Amino acid sequence: MRFDRRTFLAMSAAISPQSFATTVLAQSRKVWSTKQAHAALLEDQVRLLDIRSREEWRETGVAQGAWLVSMHEKRFPERLFATRQLAEGRTVALICATGGRSGAVMNALRQAGHAGFVDVSEGMLGNRLGPGWIAAGLPVVSMNEALAVLPAALL
Repeated sequence: MRFDRRTFLAMSAAISPQSFATTVLAQSRKVWSTKQAHAALLEDQVRLLDIRSREEWRETGVAQGAWLVSMHEKRFPERLFATRQLAEGRTVALICATGGRSGAVMNALRQAGHAGFVDVSEGMLGNRLGPGWIAAGLPVVSMNEALAVLPAALL
């Protein structure tokens, strides 16, 4: 199945909050804590992809080592799949603010048959699953610092 922007938007729109929560609990997809994602980053086993908006990146900063690919910008699906190639066999971990958007993207990826992605479901700000990247005291850099080291293929 081809996974393009139209497919992604259609799949995302079809996911109600209640069915999404049920689906998350029932599925066997991988969900990582922020601490697991940070440890994997330090061991060079994962590429972390922050899919929030530029405004959110500016407001809170971003996880040190994260690649910035906003789901709110043009070419998101193209850039999302470019991360899989750039990751060179490593897992691509998706993070957003509180896990809702990364979970929805993960669900759409799973339904379309794409592997190699995990959800950092606590997000940057936390939720009932954990405190989130920032409150856990994990390293954060400015949006400009993160953009300065973003691979050219993701610009």
